[in-house]
Amino acid sequence: MILKDALLKGIKLLKSADIDTPALEAGVLLCHVLNVDRSFLYSHDDYSMKDEEYEKFAAFLDERVRGKPLQYITGHQEFMSLDFIVTPDVLIPRQDTETLVEVVLGHVKDTGLKNARILDIGTGSGCIAVSLAHFVKDCRVLAVDISEGALATAEANARRCGVEDRVSFLKGDVFGGLFNAIAQSPFAKVTEHNEEGIFDIIVSNPPYIPAEEIKTLHRQVKDFEPGTALNGGEDGLDFYRVITCEATKLLSPGSLLAFEVGYGQAKDVWGLMERSYCAIKSVKDLAGIDRVVMGYRK
Repeated sequence: MILKDALLKGIKLLKSADIDTPALEAGVLLCHVLNVDRSFLYSHDDYSMKDEEYEKFAAFLDERVRGKPLQYITGHQEFMSLDFIVTPDVLIPRQDTETLVEVVLGHVKDTGLKNARILDIGTGSGCIAVSLAHFVKDCRVLAVDISEGALATAEANARRCGVEDRVSFLKGDVFGGLFNAIAQSPFAKVTEHNEEGIFDIIVSNPPYIPAEEIKTLHRQVKDFEPGTALNGGEDGLDFYRVITCEATKLLSPGSLLAFEVGYGQAKDVWGLMERSYCAIKSVKDLAGIDRVVMGYRK
């Protein structure tokens, strides 16, 4: 089939399935199949596709029509201008989360913090940990997650972005001894720290969807993204309660704790932090929604 005809057919199919950006996504899938950039679609629109190329394109279109997220089909997602590997073991990195990374980068710059020791709780794809290591050249990061599949993906992303020498990984459960494991980890032993705290920064984008709301999410989220990375318990705040409390054992006084929060959760998370943290504030994302809550250990 001629490339331009395949592209038009793909656009029509995705449009009929109510995909919001059919032309964009059909183009992305076609580029992925052919391993070319988007300009090729226009400069070589008379290219005659091989049978196996068109069959692969058709298979990808079918997956997308059935709701599979584009990023799981291509296996990639851009985040902080870096290219991340994405697998079904991890949440797809979202632009909203860049707000959290930018808050931490701003903190490092404003305070002049050197050789920062950073903990990323619930690392998933590693997008936060890897981005911080990429942009803060002298930091060391410990990235933790309960999922072996997620950790494997995050490690692959650290290697892909060339920061594997400064990002360490640890499997652990926030509700099952994770914080003791962190304190006893090789990272804690090899990182110079005082008795008051191992880390200068703790950052987390934890599961925060209330359990009953998960079934109301868009099908490409609830049916394809990992449930353990979505479910924040009855009110969506389970992880915040534990992390806010336990982080005090790992943070030096004056050190930063920064969370991503869901829509309408900023006030509640702020309240959880008031006992042990000061100078608490929320930061809005590009949509004007309170997306980050941050504070400093008293």
